[in-house]
Amino acid sequence: MPRDVLLLGSVNLENAEEVFRSVGRVLGGRVKRIPDGETGPARSYWIQVQTPFFMQHPLIEMVEPDPANPGAIRPARIPANGLYSPTMAGAYRGQAKLRDGADPSALRFDNFGYADWAAESYAVFRRLKQEGAIPRGVRFQVSIPSTGVMLQSRVYGPDAPRIEPAYEAAIFREVERIASFVPKEELAVQWDCTEPVRYESADAGARREMRERMVRLAGAVPEGVELGYHLCYGDWEHRHMVEPKDMGLLVEIANALAAGVSRPIAWVHMPVPRARSDEAYFAPLRDLKLQPGTELALGLVHFTDGVEGTRRRMAAAGKFVREYSIATECGMARRPRETILPLLEVHRQAAEL
Repeated sequence: MPRDVLLLGSVNLENAEEVFRSVGRVLGGRVKRIPDGETGPARSYWIQVQTPFFMQHPLIEMVEPDPANPGAIRPARIPANGLYSPTMAGAYRGQAKLRDGADPSALRFDNFGYADWAAESYAVFRRLKQEGAIPRGVRFQVSIPSTGVMLQSRVYGPDAPRIEPAYEAAIFREVERIASFVPKEELAVQWDCTEPVRYESADAGARREMRERMVRLAGAVPEGVELGYHLCYGDWEHRHMVEPKDMGLLVEIANALAAGVSRPIAWVHMPVPRARSDEAYFAPLRDLKLQPGTELALGLVHFTDGVEGTRRRMAAAGKFVREYSIATECGMARRPRETILPLLEVHRQAAEL
């Protein structure tokens, strides 16, 4: 049966208008929501885009491990090739730490940029919708990293509990601002969650903490706005940070969200590695217990094996779940630009199988 397509957020095209027009033209009615593509050299590097807001805060300093003194830290340095880099080695790896003597209760972040970017993109979205380039009924999608992602990777570990309240409140204010200028019936918010990476090796207490934080994220999304979760194992150089054995932990997390979130969840996305077209990977879907009406999106689409590879993975998934939409396993920010339109075409053809 024809299936819907979910786009996860980043799309490596020139700007938001090109993303909206391209998706509308290629996928048309197959999409329920369209993101702005998170275009530009800063936003395409995902959580790196938040780093300047920490660097500029008067109560925060940026630190990194001191290679000359194991266990110690030193002031973080910006690589010679800049804050944003096409290689992980060149990317800025500083972590935020409260300055000595700073009062955590005085910490406040006023702007992380997501509402400002959404305001610019929504103006384009609204215009193109009026022109008919975007189908009626399609929502404007905003994708924001889970608060746990930044805390675990860009905040100095001992200071994470002290920084978290102010950081979480600031991210939630970003969502509140977005919902103040995008009509609720036209807005969708997706939380990008790489918690599954750490979940793989975490103990029971840490897993519970991650689930509780992810449930809390739902409370920031106003009623009437669609809520989605992108469960992710990372995609640097098109490789997961940890290769999942199967979908078991993804199902565990999704079931916890379904049980713990009191408002409707519109969709949950789960990645599928390119090499996994075996039934064993998908078998845990037998135990999936989503809320009624929640869309399951599977990351079945890979550019390198196209429609045929997607068809193999769809056949395996179909042994355990009947209704699902299709997606890539992660965003498309770091793909070569010339591959984006062909990749959207793979989505279209696979959705019509």
